Amino acid sequence: MMKKKVPDWLNSSLWSSPTSSPPSPAITEYTSPVFTPPPQPPSPPPLILQDPPPTQIIQESQSEDPHDAPPSEFDISHQTQLLAELSKKVMDMRELRRIACQGVPDSAGIRSTLWKLLLGYLPPDRGLWSSELAKKRSQYKQFKEEILMNPSEITRKMYNSTIGDADDAKRDRALLSRSEIPHDEHPLSLGKTSVWNQFFQDTEIIDQIDRDVKRTHPDMHFFSGDSKFSKSNQEALKNILIIFAKLNPGVKYVQGMNELLAPLYYVFKNDPDEENATFAEADAFFCFVELLSGFRDNFVQQLDNSVVGIRSTITKLSQLLRKHDEELWRHLEITSKINPQFYAFRWITLLLTQEFNFADSLHIWDTLLGDPEGTQETLLRVCCAMLILIRKRLLAGDFTSNLKLLQNYPSTNISHLLYVANKFRVQSV
Repeated sequence: MMKKKVPDWLNSSLWSSPTSSPPSPAITEYTSPVFTPPPQPPSPPPLILQDPPPTQIIQESQSEDPHDAPPSEFDISHQTQLLAELSKKVMDMRELRRIACQGVPDSAGIRSTLWKLLLGYLPPDRGLWSSELAKKRSQYKQFKEEILMNPSEITRKMYNSTIGDADDAKRDRALLSRSEIPHDEHPLSLGKTSVWNQFFQDTEIIDQIDRDVKRTHPDMHFFSGDSKFSKSNQEALKNILIIFAKLNPGVKYVQGMNELLAPLYYVFKNDPDEENATFAEADAFFCFVELLSGFRDNFVQQLDNSVVGIRSTITKLSQLLRKHDEELWRHLEITSKINPQFYAFRWITLLLTQEFNFADSLHIWDTLLGDPEGTQETLLRVCCAMLILIRKRLLAGDFTSNLKLLQNYPSTNISHLLYVANKFRVQSV
């Protein structure tokens, strides 16, 4: 059997990886934000991306804040195109996706607006933005009031609703006497409908969320530290994840969801528009729901071995690698006996947020969210490209060295990575 030859363009000297610091360590209209499988859109005609010339490759950020890097000519060109498209009364979503796949400049709040459009949170018609945002933000406020309320407050509220027009003093008292508390709402009640029983059941999940939120990007002051600003950001992440878990009992909270929420909240909170930044928590919640609607099955343990579960997705990656580089596939899975789950599970479930520094992750997400073929298909192509870009090291390694390399992916040129991933799509057309 003949082995497939790796294309010459893959090893071009034009795509040398720049030196960079290592990544951080690992670890529509809504009637309800509960997961519903998204309808499958008709397959669009193949989208051919314009590859940036080698002299305009976006360099990897060396700083914590992606906004610190000066814009390149490539960024400026993209910004001009995006602003022109975003200024239209009705957006051309296909054109927006085409441009977004090539990267989004970190300026003028473009990424914040664009991600909301790509995730379906904002409609293409600008005239509907104001009313849609007001409705969603009001809905989230109601979720917070109802879901995050302490059971004591719920019990008191239930009591107040039964006393009708009683005088204010009686209505506003803080505590109920023991005889006035309904049996089903007593803190010791084991009734399935008891708000206290549900509260105690939720405590374990809330504690897990709290621990994970505190571990989110410990190298970034935006998420970590004792400042009032970082604490408020942690609180926002925690609120979103708790509300999501309680509204989606079939999924609840799964460790790692905090890493998927972090980029959304960061981008929206850094929107230069003051009103948008103020409502970053509400906007991030609904966009988080939209994002996970395409990945729900990866977080449902009962579906792990099904055709839609995470193991099936990892198998698709293995098949994709075999198609594009059978020699490498055979060395990893047959010779070295490395199960793809050992490294690909984290790559896929966390959308590569733990494999690259934060700025590079945002660049990758521009492509994942913008590609018309869907986030998961694009993600698999990027993962396949990651393997092939380090093929020489992998082919020279054994089980131990290769597994260590794959679980600690080396610094790479993100523009080249996405270029290679797009080549795989073009070859499949």
